[in-house]
Amino acid sequence: MAKESTPADPASEQKPLVLVVDDEYGPRESIAFTLSAEFTVETADRAADAIARIRERPFAAVVMDIRMPEMDGVRALEEMRKHDRDVAVIMLTGYGTLLTAQQTMAAGASQYLRKPPDVNELIEAVRKQTAATRLRRHQAQIARDAVELNTALKREVEKTEPQVWQGRASVELVHDLNNPLTVVIGYATLLVEEARQIAVSDPERGRKLMEYAVVVERAAEYCHHLAENWRRTSKKLGDYEPIDVVEVIREVRQVIFFGNAAIQVGGAGSALVRGSKFELMRIFQNLFSNSLEAGAKRVEVAVTVFADGIELMVRDDGSGMDDDDVKRALRGGFTSKASGTGLGLSICRHLLGAHGATFELTSERGRGTTVRSRFPAAGA
Repeated sequence: MAKESTPADPASEQKPLVLVVDDEYGPRESIAFTLSAEFTVETADRAADAIARIRERPFAAVVMDIRMPEMDGVRALEEMRKHDRDVAVIMLTGYGTLLTAQQTMAAGASQYLRKPPDVNELIEAVRKQTAATRLRRHQAQIARDAVELNTALKREVEKTEPQVWQGRASVELVHDLNNPLTVVIGYATLLVEEARQIAVSDPERGRKLMEYAVVVERAAEYCHHLAENWRRTSKKLGDYEPIDVVEVIREVRQVIFFGNAAIQVGGAGSALVRGSKFELMRIFQNLFSNSLEAGAKRVEVAVTVFADGIELMVRDDGSGMDDDDVKRALRGGFTSKASGTGLGLSICRHLLGAHGATFELTSERGRGTTVRSRFPAAGA
């Protein structure tokens, strides 16, 4: 089985690594030559050889013919995905295999091109897909780092007394910063990718860029507040003012949870309480995160306005907890998640108490969890 590659040049290590797979020598070498000015290219004449290469090193993209002897491109794609979920795979299809190419998209292909591909279309497709691979791998690494950090924090919480305020506050800070920081990083990466394309002066893409920028700004402002709150290391509450709690809930849903449709807000369209916007955001961030991470498909938020206060209910259809787990969760340091710190509910109870609000938690294993709170009226 032949293994071929284009000659390496001194700058090749700086170029994205691309694998071209085709049993026909002419098309294979033609594509490799076309891409070699911008990418480091390796070639394979059989699917089995390509799969072996995928096992050995990470490629930024694979350009692969659908029709090959021994193992076709569809089967090869399935095998590649077992070893590398992130690499972009571009399928090449002749006229008679268009339906098969469309089927490969459902099986995990990133894109398909007609064979022989247009030179400019091919280069642009490989540029786009190598960038997408970089983004997926970057986000996957962020996720792995977050899991490792949370695991380490959980071990520390188990070793030390969570009642020690300084240590507990440090863990709470990291816990609360995790979601908004992920948003900042994800949208910042999208901004970079969009900026590379904006040179074509596409108005619609420019509008999208502005939307991303607004979300990044809001999430960054939230992170800044949390960091400043920790820096002061004071138990003194922030300045309280009348706040529309419904508006805060909607902002958390949009900014922290990407407008997740599972979170449904109902009841009063506006409800004023006296409090700190960012502390309220921390409450709803933790409540929604707990519900979604418990497998909830629907998180219902109901806001009711009374003459003497505001009643707020957050109810989910997640996995729920039994009575013993509820007691442990309220004490803090308990979690059913491998990467959790178990501080979310205790943070919520503390902050609600600081706002003069009640906190009531009910849960049933397999039937979900409900949190009810009653805030005093804004003028009280």
